[in-house]
Amino acid sequence: MESTAMMQDGLEKHFRAGQLNVYVYESRPKMGQAAAAVIAAELRRAIEERGRAVVILASAPSQNEFLANLADAPDVDWSRVTAFHLDEYLGMDDQAPQSFRKFLIDRLVNKVPLGQFHGLRGDAPDGNAEAQRYAKLLAENPPDLAVLGIGENGHLAFNDPPADFSTHEPYLVVNLDDACRQQQVGEGWFESLEAVPAQAISMSIQQIVRSANILCVVPDRRKAEAVRDCLDLEVSPMHPASMLQAHDRTTVYLDRESAMLLRKRQNS
Repeated sequence: MESTAMMQDGLEKHFRAGQLNVYVYESRPKMGQAAAAVIAAELRRAIEERGRAVVILASAPSQNEFLANLADAPDVDWSRVTAFHLDEYLGMDDQAPQSFRKFLIDRLVNKVPLGQFHGLRGDAPDGNAEAQRYAKLLAENPPDLAVLGIGENGHLAFNDPPADFSTHEPYLVVNLDDACRQQQVGEGWFESLEAVPAQAISMSIQQIVRSANILCVVPDRRKAEAVRDCLDLEVSPMHPASMLQAHDRTTVYLDRESAMLLRKRQNS
């Protein structure tokens, strides 16, 4: 993934943070373009090697530029791609504007001839049973790569701090903290904190780091503190995204603003 990234224009800096490869771009559009080119290449490679590709995708405004470019990527045989996603609000159907299933359906599933899209049913009558159903589907379709974001409070998927680093359940019902819920209000998805669901079904931290390849797409000044905590601090459940430091095939894509609080590093 590294060499493809280096070929993209708009690249300001590349450095290592522990085992992480980090690329900083001059703007969100350049970052999204570069990340999409890498993922498209990984999908093509998996299809060439195995006849199919399985990808896990994040659902958040931070992914908008990346998904728009991915939908336009050339020479991807989408009929051989299966997609999963990270999380969904408990009690929410895919017609609600805030649904993460709907987010991906609108931005990718309805724009490319995807082979399969498996959506988490947030409106299932039993959230724990839905988590188990979805985990079984994922086990039957081992992912080639996962595309993540990082929340303002440092969460991965909906694993808010202090995140459970020990559970090996692939998906679980989680409680959302106020900082996470306030982010959803700030992004315009809900009118008030009280309107944001208090629970969600989320991929666990341990399942995330089981992915063969991880690409983390994190633009925006609002994410700068979380990015700093992920890259510059020790691995801790209080900074859930810091767990990526323990994964040896993770690449982080930032724009200038999300990287603004990082310790100064030289270009590689």
